[in-house]
Amino acid sequence: MGASMGSPVTTGKNLCIGCGLCAALCPERALSMAWNRYGEYSPAEADPCTTGCGLCAKVCPFAGSGENEDTLGERLYGAIPGIRHRPETGYYLASYVGYSEEHRQRSASGGVATWILERLLSEGIVDRVICVAPTGDPERIFAFRIFESPEEVRTGAGSAYYPVELSGVIREVLAVPGRYAVTGLPCFIKAIRLAQQQNKKLRERVAVTLGLVCGQLKSRRFTEYAAALAGVRGEVVGVRYRGKSPDQPASNFYFSFATRDGEEHKIFWREGIGEAWGNRWFTPKACNYCDDVFAECADVTCMDAWLPEYSRDSRGTSLVLVRSPLVREALKEGIALAPIPVERLIQSQAGVVAVKREHLAYRLHLNGERAPEKRVVPARPKNPILRQEIAAKDRMQEFSREFEGCWADFRAAMGPDLARLAALRAIRVPVRALQSLRGGRRG
Repeated sequence: MGASMGSPVTTGKNLCIGCGLCAALCPERALSMAWNRYGEYSPAEADPCTTGCGLCAKVCPFAGSGENEDTLGERLYGAIPGIRHRPETGYYLASYVGYSEEHRQRSASGGVATWILERLLSEGIVDRVICVAPTGDPERIFAFRIFESPEEVRTGAGSAYYPVELSGVIREVLAVPGRYAVTGLPCFIKAIRLAQQQNKKLRERVAVTLGLVCGQLKSRRFTEYAAALAGVRGEVVGVRYRGKSPDQPASNFYFSFATRDGEEHKIFWREGIGEAWGNRWFTPKACNYCDDVFAECADVTCMDAWLPEYSRDSRGTSLVLVRSPLVREALKEGIALAPIPVERLIQSQAGVVAVKREHLAYRLHLNGERAPEKRVVPARPKNPILRQEIAAKDRMQEFSREFEGCWADFRAAMGPDLARLAALRAIRVPVRALQSLRGGRRG
């Protein structure tokens, strides 16, 4: 690209999440999305940029364009009658808990997201749905696809902890008239909203956005590592990330891998997947600087009901946060949903909220002017144990992105920081007990 504007990656303080909106909207088709050496998508120069229009930076969710989820959310939802706002969730009209019995078993949680997409189609609210679905291609196991029937939408049910990018489907939206529903993680939905401000066709054609709560994305190497843990030796052509077992709680789901030679391998969350996830192995750098938990720019957001009264049910339960009157009307019939206080939704995602608030505040404090501008105020946690935990996870995250050896050596290389975290956890319990005791004495 031209030297006058730089690439979207450098514009965003070297924070690219690989959403693909820059490549989709570039008027010169100067960018294409490609795998980088970390197993993440990033924009690559396909042809020289001659105009330096800067549109790529304007639609980048991490470029610091002056727009954040507060300003975007206010423009989208602030004038809706009855709308409310919380700093954790952004704007919201209503919150629900429930499931779709028809979709529950094949979905990651209660199947409500799939049900909503099908209903939008069946009611004629949208003509086409954009969501992530399997491809059968080992070089790109999942991708955004465009569907026109409920039966097709069901192929996209379930989670995909795998890199995907929007450039191809957004180009089709621009080329083919119609009303579209788009699903995505918080940063992807934000990028779409930024793009809609720059492109009239996107404003008119993207009719509904459905967001998913997100703690972090993963590179394709996360899937490769999980497959190795499961004992996979052949080429993986398909993955199911959220398999449900009736004898296990919803939190101990399994990953299953299908190989080209017809074998299937399975591994449960507690058999090593959770360790990789919780310690932020194979997580893109941009995820360290995200402060949007509840996809604040989406018309409706779906999430797992990680609450004691629901998480033991292996079938899964969904929580739903609604911002659009159109979606709220669509939810009134045909599904088992009940109102639930928004505070319970926040509680259900307490771990993600902590990472995207307290942990982010410390990262912003450490990086100073090198860090992007966020809504979270930079701060140094008073708790030294928390500071050491964040530092250890950041080291492991960076090591996992750079690692190029064999998987048999990978976890051993993480040993010192894993031991350090175990020691910190052992200290944390008595410290909390002492703090509670002191608090009781003051009371």
